[in-house]
Amino acid sequence: MSTFRAVRIDVQSGAQSADYVEMTEDELMPGDVDLAVLYSAINYKDGLAVTGKAPVVRRFPMIPGVDLAGRVTRSAHAGFAPGDLVVATGCGLGEAHFGGFAQKARLPGEWLVKLPGALTPARAMTIGTAGLTAMFCLFALERHGLSPADGMAVVSGASGGVGSFAVALLAQAGWRVAAITGRPAEADYLRSIGAAEILTREDFSSPGKALQTQRFAAGVDTVGGATLANMLAQTRFDGAIAACGNVGGMDLPASVAPFILRGVSLLGVESVRPRINLRREAWARLATDLDVAMIDAMCEIIPFDQALERARSIVGGKIRGRVVIEMR
Repeated sequence: MSTFRAVRIDVQSGAQSADYVEMTEDELMPGDVDLAVLYSAINYKDGLAVTGKAPVVRRFPMIPGVDLAGRVTRSAHAGFAPGDLVVATGCGLGEAHFGGFAQKARLPGEWLVKLPGALTPARAMTIGTAGLTAMFCLFALERHGLSPADGMAVVSGASGGVGSFAVALLAQAGWRVAAITGRPAEADYLRSIGAAEILTREDFSSPGKALQTQRFAAGVDTVGGATLANMLAQTRFDGAIAACGNVGGMDLPASVAPFILRGVSLLGVESVRPRINLRREAWARLATDLDVAMIDAMCEIIPFDQALERARSIVGGKIRGRVVIEMR
């Protein structure tokens, strides 16, 4: 039985730890498709998993990594054959099912999407859950009937993974985008991916009035808390905010005023459930809507040996854009 390297989270006497280990294929979890994992990526949830700062992991031991791209080596699923390049994100990876921080994986075929021809595995992981979530947010705003003609869009947490892709996708779709960031040094980076205006996190992170000056027609919030409340208070009549994150807190210290006096809508977005048809649609559009040079500008590729260290650092807000792990 061949072995492979993985990051594994274990718990002993109530104490959680994460380290590199050697594993065998017979230790993999059930699934009808086997993969050689080529690339993974570091998400905020992976940082929470390896540090234990939030109860992300639902069973032990666990291999973290909510994203992976790989090559099929064995398939009992009609939709895939050995040699296919595929991508998997969410679906409980790194939480309830072994994830991408390993050189091999075994997954249910209904979680997999064939990689669009325009995307390499590394670029697919640069996009990953972050880009997929941002595209789901754009879908939500478009389904709500909003378009660039309605006014400006705003993105919170714009220097992070989801925020960066939200800025890029909105700009590519024709929106004028205001980017909220707590890192002024990232202004040039944000402008390079499409931001037209840079706003400071401090102006949004403290409780504000229930209704404020109307500035935005649409928005993507990755932060939650007071930031989301202030974004809602500054949204125009019949506008909407797509909310997908909570790094600023689970509370929403807001008033009903924006909803009942301006008709503002709060659109919840999640990207964990398989919903394979929606995923195929999103990946197809990501492959055509994002400029290759822009994807590469968001990406830092690191060797597998640095994955644990960098996963821990993302919890401290020390990662800009996307960090992709090369698994070989």
